[in-house]
Amino acid sequence: MAKKGIFITLEGTDGVGKTTQRHLLADWLKKQGHEVIETREPGGGAASRVAEQIRALLLDPLAQMSALTELMLYEAARSEHVEKVIRPALAMGKVVICDRYTDSTVAYQGGARGLPRPIIDQLNSIATGGLKPRLTILLDLAPEAALEKAIGRSGKGDRMENEGEAFQKRVRAGFLSAARREPRRIKVVKVLATIEETRLEIQKAVRKVIR
Repeated sequence: MAKKGIFITLEGTDGVGKTTQRHLLADWLKKQGHEVIETREPGGGAASRVAEQIRALLLDPLAQMSALTELMLYEAARSEHVEKVIRPALAMGKVVICDRYTDSTVAYQGGARGLPRPIIDQLNSIATGGLKPRLTILLDLAPEAALEKAIGRSGKGDRMENEGEAFQKRVRAGFLSAARREPRRIKVVKVLATIEETRLEIQKAVRKVIR
């Protein structure tokens, strides 16, 4: 019988350290003998070229679009990403670690933009074919601190980061609300003083789904 893949996502507001922790988690799992694929949304790398092109538009600081257009673009990118990257990797028994997924849409386009949840849930389901993560790690940090880190990396933010602190607070509230609705899947991990401390907390949660 073929080994079943495991799908893990990392979520949180801009600047909480998802990319760093994704790399650290992947390295740790590889050392334990797992085959690991790292990816992120919107996009998905060279195997998902269309999604990468949509990513460039979505994050372009000069791009202006309605909330509904934004939602549709995210879902289009997600559909490509799931079919070209995530499902094939899971079918091969790999661990897929994804930086952002459907919970980001619920938090950003729902919690922060105010689009109706039923529409978001329906489009998420269509774009993913019902594929849900086994585990979601929600990295939680005060938005003002996270945003400072996000913009401080380059001195300028992308289109979403430039929405400001009030927007990020609504995003955070959206994530925490999702965690309360699905506590078995979504594990909240506080971003601690050091990257290493946070890494260890993430590993504790992952050990429960990967033996």
